[in-house]
Amino acid sequence: MTVRTVWLHLRVPFSFFLLPVFLFALSQSAALRLGTLDWGRVVVIWAVIHLLLYPASNAYNSYFDKDEGSIGILEVPPPVDKELFYVAWLLDVLALVIGVWIGWPFVVYLLIYGLISKAYSHPAIRLKKYPIISWLVIGLFQGGFTYLMTLQTVDNLPIKELLNARPLLAALLCTLNLLAIYPITQVYQHDEDGRRGDLTMSRLLGVRGTFLNAVFWFTLSLGGFYRYFEGAAVFWLLPLCFLPGVVYFLFWTLRVFRDDRAADFRSAMRMTLLAGTGLNLFFVFVLILTGS
Repeated sequence: MTVRTVWLHLRVPFSFFLLPVFLFALSQSAALRLGTLDWGRVVVIWAVIHLLLYPASNAYNSYFDKDEGSIGILEVPPPVDKELFYVAWLLDVLALVIGVWIGWPFVVYLLIYGLISKAYSHPAIRLKKYPIISWLVIGLFQGGFTYLMTLQTVDNLPIKELLNARPLLAALLCTLNLLAIYPITQVYQHDEDGRRGDLTMSRLLGVRGTFLNAVFWFTLSLGGFYRYFEGAAVFWLLPLCFLPGVVYFLFWTLRVFRDDRAADFRSAMRMTLLAGTGLNLFFVFVLILTGS
């Protein structure tokens, strides 16, 4: 494999869509409010998660899936070989080594996430074959679990403090967002997943059901954010940041309900980009307001 092929399968830019969880946790950090945040530590935590852990998971998944159709941000994924498998493990090990500097709870988090991501893809277990389990696992680990561990490592909190109502509510909201968007990222892969025998959540729901699922969980998430921010003015920035994504989603939904073929790769990527950008912008605003 060429360096370019390996790079493409790492899908590093896809980490942008998972960044809102990190930004949300950072914006809720006690150290940020007190003006004692260690930004060097924050950058290392961000880099380990988004430049090592997530790309390692993507590469491992690509190696075992050997997709020929569109995946993630790759419309035409190049062929893979064993080198990609070794690169995935190398990135995981590097993440663990650097994680020691942050602290052992962070190392445990990285280890658990890495093992879960491998169970998701490896043919011996392949959680991806089980629609509800894989959907819940992705929602929990890319959402709530990552939120809590980011909060813990940024503030160096005792683990027991993560069990308070407010961080648990925030973690739940992150999970709800993933439960909404994850099937959307699978909606154009039904034929490819069917050839491999993977019954994904999107295939289980059907094309139209995937869109209705997104509406349900995003609506629940929006109500949860209103409760989390206690109706404060900052909350109203969220629907404002979401507006371009919501408008696009509504028009896309109408097209899909007229013709299932409109649920294609490019439309799904535009929707994911708009939703991810909206959430990132919102949490950047919250971060600025919290730290000022």
